[in-house]
Amino acid sequence: MKTGLRKAARIVAAGWPLAVGAVALAAVILRSFESLDALSLGHAAILVALAIGISALGFRKLRKGAEQRPLAAWNEAELGALLVIGAHALIQPVGGLGGPLYPVIYLLIAFLAAFLPFGPALGLAVFAIAVDAAALAAAGALRSSFASLLVHGLFLALFAMLSRLVNRSQVASARATGRLALDAALEEQADRARAYRLRIAGVKGQLNEEEWIAAAVSEVSEAVDNALEVAECALRPHSVAVFLLHGDDNLLKLHEARASGAPLRLEAFDAREGLVGAALRRRVPMRLCGDLKGVGWYEGKAPVHSVLFAPLIDRRGAKDAGRDDGYLRGLVIADRLEPIPFTQEDERLLVATSREVLRAMETERVMGYIRSSREEIDRFYGSIEKLNGASKPVEVIDTSLRVVKEIRELDLDLVAFTTSDFDSESGKRLHRVERIERAERPERGDAEKEWSSKGLEDLLGYQFADNGHLVASSVRVSAVLPPRNPKLLERVHLFDEGSQFRGLQSLKVIPLRAADSVLGTIVCGSKRRKNVDLEWTRMLEVIGMQAAQSLERARLFEKTEKMATSDGLTGLANHRHFQGRFDDEVVRSQRAGRKLTLILADIDHFKAVNDTYGHATGDMVLRGIAKAIQRCARATDTVARYGGEEFALLLPETDLAGGKEVAERIRKEVGAIEFQTALGPLRCTLSLGIASYPDTSTVKQEIFEAADQCLYHCKRMGRNRSTAADELSVEARKKAAAESS
Repeated sequence: MKTGLRKAARIVAAGWPLAVGAVALAAVILRSFESLDALSLGHAAILVALAIGISALGFRKLRKGAEQRPLAAWNEAELGALLVIGAHALIQPVGGLGGPLYPVIYLLIAFLAAFLPFGPALGLAVFAIAVDAAALAAAGALRSSFASLLVHGLFLALFAMLSRLVNRSQVASARATGRLALDAALEEQADRARAYRLRIAGVKGQLNEEEWIAAAVSEVSEAVDNALEVAECALRPHSVAVFLLHGDDNLLKLHEARASGAPLRLEAFDAREGLVGAALRRRVPMRLCGDLKGVGWYEGKAPVHSVLFAPLIDRRGAKDAGRDDGYLRGLVIADRLEPIPFTQEDERLLVATSREVLRAMETERVMGYIRSSREEIDRFYGSIEKLNGASKPVEVIDTSLRVVKEIRELDLDLVAFTTSDFDSESGKRLHRVERIERAERPERGDAEKEWSSKGLEDLLGYQFADNGHLVASSVRVSAVLPPRNPKLLERVHLFDEGSQFRGLQSLKVIPLRAADSVLGTIVCGSKRRKNVDLEWTRMLEVIGMQAAQSLERARLFEKTEKMATSDGLTGLANHRHFQGRFDDEVVRSQRAGRKLTLILADIDHFKAVNDTYGHATGDMVLRGIAKAIQRCARATDTVARYGGEEFALLLPETDLAGGKEVAERIRKEVGAIEFQTALGPLRCTLSLGIASYPDTSTVKQEIFEAADQCLYHCKRMGRNRSTAADELSVEARKKAAAESS
């Protein structure tokens, strides 16, 4: 009982504003509010109830907004409808549709259209004009006032659309402004990162690069600000600031400051002029006092009468680069408006401050280098895991090249993967280019033929004999070549005399070592002169060794798989593999609605061949006929030694007539072979039976039996012939079935 009462109470609480609105709408249509003097107590109560309903729904919307929960679309429309009814009730006493206050309806619809979705806003505009139409119809004036009603309807629609358009444009403008502000902030952050030398060349890992840069910039800024605060307290200057060099060291830009009074310049300014130019050229601390000219670090003129410069000189890595004087990064400037000179003690303190600034930048840079190195190592070992997971030679090749190309420090333009093996007939070593790729798009005017003597497509699959050039030499001596980048690599023969590459400035050929053998090479080349140091060379060697082991393992797996699925004598698919392929092809043909033809072939009088010429000759005949059948088959066909002297072929997307043509071609090809034996030349013939899906049957076993019956029909009719299932009569099929069983 209590539950029912609560439910009824919830329904009443939710629905009473709508009920009040319906009553008020009826009163508006009947023009009950036209005269305020004649307004009854009941009509006044309706207006009060309507105001309470609008207030209740408005309060509900505000509460939902505070809770960050949107008001239901139905409640939004309900509130809008009550507002429209209330507006009509208010303008009715002063003329209604033709009165001076009717534009209030236009403004209300424009207001609602700005905040509501398009559908509800359009519905409320239609509702507003419908209220007017109903009121006119109730008064019998709809026909006479139709033109006026139509004009009002057009204005309502126009106000709604204009309001929505203005609102959308404001939102779009705000978004665009926000995007520009965000882009500017990101650019400022990137600019600071470049100035602080925080950006480390490397690959991105799992951590977000921009997030790290933002954190690093914040850390450096805080450390520099702390150092400047100490200098400010000790020196008591008008301002103390850090200016860093930008734009090929021709511009100075403010990065951190502690200042009061006149504003410092925020935009970059010329670093070669004025007092800052002199301080940068001298590269030593400098103190000046008096009537100073050339003060360029303030906006406008500033009455600076005393200044102290401390250069920011970074000596990290300078000696190795032959720069004993270090790298000039910028200036720390302290100034005073009063002509109070800075002392020697002040100079030492500002120099110490400059060292703290450099130390803060260096600390974050080192942290960035450690982070980048860690991510690179993680990526490297992840790549090794990928190589370990490759089970096919093609997967090993693709993964190896992908791993090498992802090492950004190498800045590669050319990568290649070659394999090396001994020719079974000549016994000489042969090399083959399995993959060769450009690691980036050619630059304008950098045509591929101008870059290499052969196009990369021509080199793909290219075979070359052992020679004295880089790839073959690397395989022969089992070492990385060249040991160091020579001064001139403008023309280099990678593979042989016919494969010349021009413009390579850096090159490494990495041998693929597996135990005591070398299986091939990975070639890494760049058009930029960049010495690959010992660390990266070692990493490439590890990749090469892992690639070699993975390649050897993949080849062994492929060989084992082939042994399990192929016939040892002929190299064709074996009986078991053929049955699996037959099942798959039938299912595939059923799904695609395509034809599938089966050919069964049997060597005529093969027992006599074995008995007369011996089993060695019989094996030679089997191998020769297997090769002949393969020559007549397509790459998509399956050729198998079904058992003994029987062969089977599956021809996808081939009908019975097409199968008959293939069978005849095979029969003639085999008949033309002359086998040389100790007892003289030997010729053999074939009998072939053909059946197809779905012409013969849609069931695999029935297709096989039909082809088998056709084969035995050939035997019975004299051999050395082919017969298709549609050529066999019912009677002949029964006889063949009896013989085969």
